[in-house]
Amino acid sequence: MTTRRFWAFIEQEEGHAHPVSWELLGVIRRLASQVREEAEAAGDEVVVEGVLLGHNVGHIAQEALCYGADRVYLLDDPVFTHYRNRPYYKTLEEVAQKHEPEVFLIGATTLGRDLAGAVATALRTGLTADCTQLEMGEVKGSPQKLLLATRPAFGGNIMATILCRQNRPQMSSVRPRVFPMPERNPHPQGEIVREAVSVTEEDALSRILEFVRPEGESVNIEYADVIVAGGRGLGTAEGFGLLQQLADALGGVVGASRPCIDAGWIGNAHQVGQSGQTVRPKLYIVAGVSGALQHKVGMQNSDFIVAINTDPDAPIFDVADVGIVGDLYEVIPAMLEQLAARRKARGSGGGHQEVSA
Repeated sequence: MTTRRFWAFIEQEEGHAHPVSWELLGVIRRLASQVREEAEAAGDEVVVEGVLLGHNVGHIAQEALCYGADRVYLLDDPVFTHYRNRPYYKTLEEVAQKHEPEVFLIGATTLGRDLAGAVATALRTGLTADCTQLEMGEVKGSPQKLLLATRPAFGGNIMATILCRQNRPQMSSVRPRVFPMPERNPHPQGEIVREAVSVTEEDALSRILEFVRPEGESVNIEYADVIVAGGRGLGTAEGFGLLQQLADALGGVVGASRPCIDAGWIGNAHQVGQSGQTVRPKLYIVAGVSGALQHKVGMQNSDFIVAINTDPDAPIFDVADVGIVGDLYEVIPAMLEQLAARRKARGSGGGHQEVSA
């Protein structure tokens, strides 16, 4: 009997798991289910496994079981206290060679993007980066289903589906918030397997002396529940002041399309789209954005989308749940007035507006 292993890398920093780890486990469990019938017919076993590196992170391994892992390989050692590329990729190379996963997903975070390419190179396999869709599908000439990894290509003008026909594992990196968070099972049945660690501090070839935190504005839009985003249609940087008012009234944050970033109207941390962040808020209000594919791939999975644009044929309306054809400098003040009137009627005395979609 052959064991077909589907792997997700469990990313953590200072003892805290990155939420994309649980999103990957949800995806990898779905992919494994797509080959289960095929595997059972051949007498093979299909398992969903997580791989976790860190120091004193046994609690994260247990949490990975709650989010769908059948088994978690835990490599716990002081050499992994902080992320460094060489000890991480050398260890993942060693563990992957030992267990031979069929599919291996890594989050396309800052850490994951640095790590995934190094692991793929060490294992002499392919890597499809920043995937927006993943399926196990039948491919002509292949006796087993292969990973069909889809991502934007040629500047976002087309969507390309990429295969890794021969080498293993089939690797992809996945942006946070592209796929939904799986349901947590408080009573998991999986197991944690502690793997021996062979790398040493001398193997790292580097030391972390200190962390220098960035100064100034800091915003995390990836996991915001409400986002008010603006595009080139704002006309000037001052337009983001109006968007900020609406975001504050709704308890949200401000996002932006790439042209606004390039124009210097707002900081990079606010960018939504192919070259920015992928978001999945409960409510996404977008004003002055035409709706190019590069932006849509970063926000189209939002629970509820409200689009404001003067052009009734703007592509953004194709993904909107509610489309408003009008001048954003008239529509948004009217929305603010409505929110203020509702708060007053409820006698809330201020605070954030509850959002439901």
